[in-house]
Amino acid sequence: MAAQQQQPKARSTRQAVPATSRVAIIGGGISGLAAAKQLAAHDPVVFEATPFVGGVWKHCVYRSTRLQTPRPDYEFSDYSWRNRDDPTFPTHAEIVDYLEGYADTFGLWRYIMLGAKVVDVKFLGGRAAGFTELWSGTGEPLQGKPVWEVGVATAGSDAVQYYKFEFVVMCAGKYGDVPRMPVFPKGKGPEVFRGKVMHSLDYCKLSEEETVELMRGKKVVVVGYKKSAIDLALECAQANQGEGGEACTMLVRTLHWVVPSYSIWGLPFFLFYSTRLAQFLYERPGQGFLRSMLCRLMTPLRAGVSKFIESYLAWKLPLDKYGLRPDHPFVEDYASCQMAILPDGFFDMADRDMIRFRRASSRWCFSPNGVLLDDGTEVEADLVFLATGFEGKDKLRAVLPEPFRGLVVDRSGMMPLYRGTIHPLIPNMAFVGYVESVSNLHTSELRCRWLAGLLGGRFALPSVEAMVRHVDGEAEAMRRTTRFYRRHCISTYSIHDSDAMCADLGTRVLRKGNWLAELFAPYNNQDYKEE
Repeated sequence: MAAQQQQPKARSTRQAVPATSRVAIIGGGISGLAAAKQLAAHDPVVFEATPFVGGVWKHCVYRSTRLQTPRPDYEFSDYSWRNRDDPTFPTHAEIVDYLEGYADTFGLWRYIMLGAKVVDVKFLGGRAAGFTELWSGTGEPLQGKPVWEVGVATAGSDAVQYYKFEFVVMCAGKYGDVPRMPVFPKGKGPEVFRGKVMHSLDYCKLSEEETVELMRGKKVVVVGYKKSAIDLALECAQANQGEGGEACTMLVRTLHWVVPSYSIWGLPFFLFYSTRLAQFLYERPGQGFLRSMLCRLMTPLRAGVSKFIESYLAWKLPLDKYGLRPDHPFVEDYASCQMAILPDGFFDMADRDMIRFRRASSRWCFSPNGVLLDDGTEVEADLVFLATGFEGKDKLRAVLPEPFRGLVVDRSGMMPLYRGTIHPLIPNMAFVGYVESVSNLHTSELRCRWLAGLLGGRFALPSVEAMVRHVDGEAEAMRRTTRFYRRHCISTYSIHDSDAMCADLGTRVLRKGNWLAELFAPYNNQDYKEE
């Protein structure tokens, strides 16, 4: 039986770093908590920069933000939602409560140092051991001596204390903290605009009353058309209902497919991408010549599945009415984890002319009174929100030393991570939470279990050369599936990805009870309960 949520307990967090700790975990979000639980045998220290756990769900959400997946698809394999049958998507506050309950149940608070921000990481290994034939020089993740020195600034103190560890797990996350800001030619950026410019990250820090006061009666432009931009535009429209309200204009640069629910023409969405049979149609890393030929032969079938979904979305949603139908196939957004679930009432607000849409390329710029589009049209604005995403990899570059800082991203523009966890050229360090899927929680939990197996000696890593070949093959498989491959999303081959980790751990690869379920039933977290 999976553990059930309990009432909050008295929480006693870690106040000092014991000499016995061999493993540091940087970040107290979903991945950090999963890592703490799986690596508990090594008495890890979790350094969390803020006073709370929860990561992006605590620090980078709007008041209306909800999960985009049902509760049963976003839970740890050994800790169920108390109300897992509730059909509504959980709010960000419910997710934080769930994560805190997970920490309560498994006693994770004793590993966590809150208000402890990692500002520097030094390599103690002499030469860059990752450039040898075996990862870390010997292939061993724990070598009985410190390899990294972690510099930590605690809340209320300017001093930086350094602690030595044999192994470091980076769980700082891809979202939040470092905003991605558009670059403009001189004289065409925010400095010429008479109004106010905010990134969505700054908007997240405001209370509900502050957001309404900020947007009410203002001409607002939201730059972007992904989930954060859509939610922000809806909140803007809601704040401007009634007398004196103004419409919100979305500046749409790249169109992406949006989905109203997980049902397509009455069929459950999982049938199309989340079963072993469905994923058989798609490219996967390391496939042989025969399978590659078979994938080519199945191209019309993959296109047919995508067209089937597109036909429903075009019928259900007013995409053509507002010029929001993407030119690329639906599968390219799904394969890059960019499919967004629409919040209730979004197109209702558009029909009431409270949300408007304007297309623009990357050449848009600011004017004194608003923003200028490619054709010279000016959209007047008092307030411009930049829902332009985050530079998660910059958080890693900010703390990693050279030469490792320059290795974070390879020539494909992706983080080259073997099993989505180990960088072949960065020794004695793992990265969890930098690969995306339909359920990032499941992806992180299984990787942390795999990592525990590696540190526990249950299997050995292949050579550096073999790992590099593998990550190159993974990038190539994603490149052939979607133009947005740099996001490192495994949604179309997630079962194959999990199979590989189970095989490394020596556990069952086929997790269902019979061959019918194996082919036609969706895989989820509960299939991967520890044996």
